[in-house]
Amino acid sequence: MSNENEGYGLSAEKASKEINAPKVDYLPRKPKTYHPKIGIIGCGGISEYHLKNYRILGFDVVAIADITLSKAKARRDEFYPEAEIYDDYKKILERKEIEVVDITPHPEDRVPIIKEALRSKKHVLSQKPFVLDLQVGKELVKIAKENGVKLAVNQNGRWAPHFGYMLNAIRSGIIGRPISIDFSLQWDQTWIQGNPSFENIHHMVLFDFAIHWFDIANAFMGGEKADSVYASAVRYKEQKYQPPALASSIINYGESQVRMAFNAHTTLGEEDVTVIVGTKGTLRSRGPGLNDQPVMELFTEEGHVKIPLEGCWFENGFQGTMAELLCAIEEDREPSHSAENNLKSLELCFAALKSADENKIMIPGEVTMA
Repeated sequence: MSNENEGYGLSAEKASKEINAPKVDYLPRKPKTYHPKIGIIGCGGISEYHLKNYRILGFDVVAIADITLSKAKARRDEFYPEAEIYDDYKKILERKEIEVVDITPHPEDRVPIIKEALRSKKHVLSQKPFVLDLQVGKELVKIAKENGVKLAVNQNGRWAPHFGYMLNAIRSGIIGRPISIDFSLQWDQTWIQGNPSFENIHHMVLFDFAIHWFDIANAFMGGEKADSVYASAVRYKEQKYQPPALASSIINYGESQVRMAFNAHTTLGEEDVTVIVGTKGTLRSRGPGLNDQPVMELFTEEGHVKIPLEGCWFENGFQGTMAELLCAIEEDREPSHSAENNLKSLELCFAALKSADENKIMIPGEVTMA
């Protein structure tokens, strides 16, 4: 028997040597000397993570506003006892000494607040999803530029330890150009059962949740324009909630592909895996959940290494978004999570939603509304 096919189907034993971990700066970076006064507008559930992490980094939050004053008072008393509280956000915008505002309400309520804040010469961190209409987003970017202020989006996944490491490893050229990126997530989101805020979102997975993955895919690909998006969403009869629990998406680029697979109804055996194969190496992160990714694996021609990661998404992420905005202001540059950059992420997401609804391939940028 010929041995010409010997080894067929078997991977060559490459990268078997253990190497030292390359230096990759992935933790949030604080500004050196810029310590502005910050105002928070909106005290919904997510504001807890904002304020908790701002306090950890020593950021100077001096004002908190919510239409329900008792909510502002509760957040103030827990995190920033010296801050002033208001039931009218315009009181924050009138304070000249406040240079940065964090605006957290839902998109419909948030857009007019962002406009007023930008015209009041305030730098803005907007909650995600940034907008529901790309044209509205472009208008906000234009207003920010006209008023000489920065507008960033709270896409905090970019500073999750595993995503942050991968993003900066790509930027450093460690694995070369990304060829394929695979996201595979199985998690339990059955806690939304009976909660209309989530049950009424038809694309709860592809929109409310996966916006982080469309954004980090955009970041991994360096903002490269995608050629097409195909997505699907499936509901099955045993589900405990209304929105489709199963979703997937394929994003095609000129010479690369991003693939996403989601199951938001995994009550047993949750897992979250990300794999990036580049022209010079592979990065892999695996853990029981998005907030628990303790080790990064790196494979190159020189060998392989397992790299322990510091922190977690709900700490690093919320620290990173505000810290990067402040660093960008200090260094007079655009923040990496600028609204203009985030519009490219929304192009991917909006195309995926339309694709799932119509079972058609969509071109990013041609679908302008969620």
